[in-house]
Amino acid sequence: MDTVEIYDTTLRDGAQSEDVSFSVEDKLRITVELDEFGIPYIEGGWPGSNPRDIDYFKEVRKLKLKTARIAAFGSTHRHGHPVYKDTNIKHLLEAETPVVTIVGKTWDLHVTEALKITYDDNLKLIHDSITYLKKHEKTVFFDAEHFYQGYLCNPEYALRCIKVAADAGADCIVLCETNGGCLPDDIRLITRDVREKTTVQLGIHAHNDSDCAVANTIEAVLANVKQVQGTINGIGERCGNANLCSIIPNLQLKRKIHCIDDNKLKNLREVSRFVTEIANQSHVKRQPFVGDSAFAHKGGIHVSAIRACASTYEHITPESVGNTQRILVSDLAGKSTILRKAEEFGLKIDDEASGLLHKLKTLENQGFQFEAAEASFEIMIKKMTGQYTEAFELLGFRVIVDKWGRDKDCLCEATVKLRLPAKDNEGSTIVHTVSEGNGPVNALDKALRKALDKHYPELRSVKLLDYKVRVLQSGLGTATNVRVLIESGDETTKWSTVGVSENVIEASWQALLDSIEYKLLRG
Repeated sequence: MDTVEIYDTTLRDGAQSEDVSFSVEDKLRITVELDEFGIPYIEGGWPGSNPRDIDYFKEVRKLKLKTARIAAFGSTHRHGHPVYKDTNIKHLLEAETPVVTIVGKTWDLHVTEALKITYDDNLKLIHDSITYLKKHEKTVFFDAEHFYQGYLCNPEYALRCIKVAADAGADCIVLCETNGGCLPDDIRLITRDVREKTTVQLGIHAHNDSDCAVANTIEAVLANVKQVQGTINGIGERCGNANLCSIIPNLQLKRKIHCIDDNKLKNLREVSRFVTEIANQSHVKRQPFVGDSAFAHKGGIHVSAIRACASTYEHITPESVGNTQRILVSDLAGKSTILRKAEEFGLKIDDEASGLLHKLKTLENQGFQFEAAEASFEIMIKKMTGQYTEAFELLGFRVIVDKWGRDKDCLCEATVKLRLPAKDNEGSTIVHTVSEGNGPVNALDKALRKALDKHYPELRSVKLLDYKVRVLQSGLGTATNVRVLIESGDETTKWSTVGVSENVIEASWQALLDSIEYKLLRG
């Protein structure tokens, strides 16, 4: 099996993504996660650019990494400054990393317009920087910035830059598709030409401005590059970098090109979600391989087919990348979907399936959305099949919202009256509670929990994680139906519930009630 080396630049290129900012501690935690995953090279940052990266390189030395080698990133030395006096080069050496990656210009436009120096002067910057770092016993990777654009404009000069870097002793020359404008056929032809004209190891670094970064990277690998640079989840400047969460499984599972130990590959989804959480971003549901929707099936025909043979609609085994098959329930569902979901919930149904399907389609026509609220769907199944025991009875609730003055805050108060079942040889009891909140739904949630607290102390661990309201019909103004989706969670899991009504408070109550009942059903 052929092998490529993965070079992760999440901590440097990924940190340049809009809305992403990693602290030193964040970067150290991601480093440990990537090392556990088996990434050979982790680019830690640019030590001369900011104090945070300087601190990172000091702290990362204390980690006992198992597989990863840390790389410091910087540029070739500045024109007019001897390499041994260049501040950037000094910072690279002070980082004390085994690997140094330097970026240099290979597009003639950048040489004349950005650096404003001659072609030969630029070649000398590349040669002297690499030679100097090699004298300090560093593994040196040369990022040939804007190489593909440079090759398309002036192939002779772009290749001269590559040759100079190779002659200076670069351990790998990384061909960079920096502005993300090339298409896969450009990458394939250019990379093959370079491969034929040099013996040094080559790598690929692609950006995603044309939504081709993954495809471009794969084309380069098929043209015999041996190092792949990218980021977890494809985060990066502008439209992002090549997404390692797609590149690794595509190469390993489909082209039989080894990237990561097979047992480690099963942690891919976990790594993806870990980085997303640290970056304080939302998980992308439709991300290939690792997203929640990557192996989610909704149409009845699809569900029927995968029950017979999963490969009919799944291009790989979900578990190979740490994901799972999901069956979504909606008005597109068939009987197979209902049966499969019941199996997932540990419920055995047969005769009830047709009735459940009819009710599902009726409710979804009213605006319910069970594909995003499986906890509500499980409760519905249990109610229709006689496997549901009511945890309490609602006798009534009231919500009051007061506002006195244009610039005053609203005051929200909710009252809840419940009948709780008999417990400890005592009869049923009626509980009447009131609570205030920063909004009507918050007040109602607090009042409900307060009423149930002594009888069901396990509810104390439940938290409301997300609350969404969707207007279902345009043109009806405030008289339209609204759908409320609530995500709740405890220490171990999360679940979603739904409510629909013309009244947003009633829709919220339905979703809140399902959330509480689902927790009690799970125990």
